[in-house]
Amino acid sequence: MAIRSYPTHPTSSVGQNPSLDAAYRRITWRLLPFLMMLWILSWIDRVNIGFAKLQMLSDLKFGETVYGIGAGIFFIGYFLCEVPSNLLLEHVGARKTIARITFLWGACCVAMMFVTTPAFFYVLRFLLGVFEAGFFPGVVLYLTYWYPSARRARVLGLFMSAAAIAGVIGGPLAGAILTGLDGVNGWDGWQWVFLLEGIPSILAGLVTIFFLGNVLTDRPAKANWLTPEQRALIEADLARDAEALGPREHGVLASLKDVRVWQCIAIYFCLVMGYSALIFFGPSVVHDAGFTDPLTIGWIMAAAFLFGGIGMVLNGRHSDHTGEVRLHCGVPAMIGALAIALVGFLIRSNPVLAMVALAVAIAGTMSAIPVFWQIPGRFLAGSAAAAGFALINSVANLAGFGAPAVMGYLREHTGSASAGLWLIAVFELATIVLILAFVPPATPAGERRGTTGAAPEPA
Repeated sequence: MAIRSYPTHPTSSVGQNPSLDAAYRRITWRLLPFLMMLWILSWIDRVNIGFAKLQMLSDLKFGETVYGIGAGIFFIGYFLCEVPSNLLLEHVGARKTIARITFLWGACCVAMMFVTTPAFFYVLRFLLGVFEAGFFPGVVLYLTYWYPSARRARVLGLFMSAAAIAGVIGGPLAGAILTGLDGVNGWDGWQWVFLLEGIPSILAGLVTIFFLGNVLTDRPAKANWLTPEQRALIEADLARDAEALGPREHGVLASLKDVRVWQCIAIYFCLVMGYSALIFFGPSVVHDAGFTDPLTIGWIMAAAFLFGGIGMVLNGRHSDHTGEVRLHCGVPAMIGALAIALVGFLIRSNPVLAMVALAVAIAGTMSAIPVFWQIPGRFLAGSAAAAGFALINSVANLAGFGAPAVMGYLREHTGSASAGLWLIAVFELATIVLILAFVPPATPAGERRGTTGAAPEPA
């Protein structure tokens, strides 16, 4: 059972006030396209190692275990620097923080083309984690400044669908680079992957800091691209949302001592185990199924991520519409877990059906993630939110180290990805168990207490 109560879901304002809906649409069109573009670049630079691996391991004489450790050590750097980065965002603003993060991860990605030893590989992957730390939880925090809780699952679903877009773009792009540029200028195809996919992030960081001062405004009250009436509507709506959620503790220590934060960490850890295994070993799983051409592998992964992106957006919209969170997070995770296990059984006997199951696994896992972030957003505020979001993301993302390391070790010692997939499926299946144990059903406040929107006293 839940150890501490969660605030109820506030009454949704979606569709009730056309002027307010228009203001939020304007915010969405102003903020989301650029943030999504940065997330696409981040995701491509983070996971392109999964495609580079198809050539890199044989060229550099690296084993599967070396790859698994290198892919996962990214998350150690991520873990160490994420909370400080998020606290810095709250103090110096979104634009400067995001520009710094984007420029540095792009530079690190380009440097990956010069890897020659396992030690150098580990160092650069660790630094990539350090430099990317804070971007995702920073955006989650930043969006809480602009959207009330009843609108966030949809917005986060849109933002996080950029990961699916990155998968759709990144797979065929990496496959084309691996096959088309291998040997050009004396460089291997995997070196071209890191160079050509890192440069856009460097340029995006420079554009962010020098040209986007009027786009990434820190708060609605400072957005001169909104009319005074729209700013007033947004501020009033956010104030109503905060009141409906009830009093929430502020401060870094508040998030550290809140047992609900650690419950969220346990839930998200299990989700990340599944997702990390799929993104870092997905191309290898496709290869094991008998599809050996890099471009073919890229297109198969692109189709899987397209399916995942559609599921992510639809699930987020339905969660916002119904006000229900835990089943919208737990059920997709359960479907993803069963599909991961099915891939392990079918990878040798029925490759085509295994690829269908892989797409379902990616869709299920991806659909659960944006809805999950509704849970901590209901009880964290202020600096506690800055620290809490980062703490949840950083600690849970240690699974991003564990999953590739375990997958690499088992694949190297068993000759197949099946054993690793079955173990990962157990972790992801635990997601729904933990959600049902820790997160109580949230009744919309307006239904429980009339139309006041005020949250009830904690039980």
